[in-house]
Amino acid sequence: MILGSEKAILRAAGIAIVCLFGSSVSNGQTGAEQKPLTAEKFFKNVKVLTGLPVNDFMTTMGFFSASLGYSCENCHGEDSGADNFAAEDRPKKQMARRMIAMVGNINKAYFGGQQVVTCYSCHRGSSEPKITPNLAALYSPPPEDPGDIVQQAKGGSSLDQILDKYIQAVGGAERLAKLTSIVAKGTSVGYGLVAEKEPLELYAKAPDERTTIVHTAAGDNTTTCDGHVGWMAGPQIAGPDIHVPVLLLTGGDLEGLKLDAELLFPGQIKQVLSQWRVGFQTEIDDHEVQVVQGSSADGAFATLYFDAESGLLVRMMRYRTSTVGRFPTQIDFSDYREVAGVKMPFKWTQVWLDGRVTIELTDVQANVPIAAAKFAKPPAK
Repeated sequence: MILGSEKAILRAAGIAIVCLFGSSVSNGQTGAEQKPLTAEKFFKNVKVLTGLPVNDFMTTMGFFSASLGYSCENCHGEDSGADNFAAEDRPKKQMARRMIAMVGNINKAYFGGQQVVTCYSCHRGSSEPKITPNLAALYSPPPEDPGDIVQQAKGGSSLDQILDKYIQAVGGAERLAKLTSIVAKGTSVGYGLVAEKEPLELYAKAPDERTTIVHTAAGDNTTTCDGHVGWMAGPQIAGPDIHVPVLLLTGGDLEGLKLDAELLFPGQIKQVLSQWRVGFQTEIDDHEVQVVQGSSADGAFATLYFDAESGLLVRMMRYRTSTVGRFPTQIDFSDYREVAGVKMPFKWTQVWLDGRVTIELTDVQANVPIAAAKFAKPPAK
């Protein structure tokens, strides 16, 4: 779910977004009729990865950071001013540009253009790729690192058994069919030295409309999806020279928004994804969980983890492709409470490549009217 992530993403506009490379739509239109703001039009000194939407560019910076174990200052120096980040082409920035070209050429020459090699393939969280095998690691049990793609398991529970148990656990098909809208209030806490609890509002309407608003000291940060188009809007938060406009969300970001909205209404869980696979049972926090994975029409996919005892959804991992690698997002769900006969998670923690946020709901109402304007394009701040 992208609930609350707008705060951390917009904050990253002044810090992480410029790392390595530099520093009007009506409701109801389809994404194909719109063009997102691209990085080279919004930031300075972008010489590669041109054509990427701003939000993709931001997450790409997070991908590099995760791959090399770097922070912004490792490439840009201690001065985090956006103009300084963009203006000076430090050696590491120049090397990063060459490495992107190298990885692209490797995949093209040896893997038919498929994305088999990425920055993470060699660096694995280290600034320097290792060339010598680690003997201790060679003869020790490998760390748990499940692959992105779930392999179909033989035997065990079937897909219908797992999903039907979940549907029954959260209230049953009859009650879920009557759930048409959700209005909630709560708090959002980001990640970092200055993270504070901030008021949050959530509006959702079946089957796939959703809006979240985080009330920050600088103004409201809004992420919304009307079922066809998604937007992100927020105030100026990164200094006098950086203004974050209303951003059109496309591709994997839009698919993620839609999936998050759809899963708020569990009665349609079997229809939101296709090509389902049941994986091998595993553990999360010492609890046995059953694993299923499904794909969307555009090739994105998500893995769902259900508590083997209660049947409740405790985690979702969703993935989207990019020009530099696969972007993961993890959402953990807990504190289920009953609202209008349906159990809903009142707490979830979302982690992605350039942020983390914890959401705690305090007041949830079901089946209340929501004006269509709540899911329209938010105004520019």
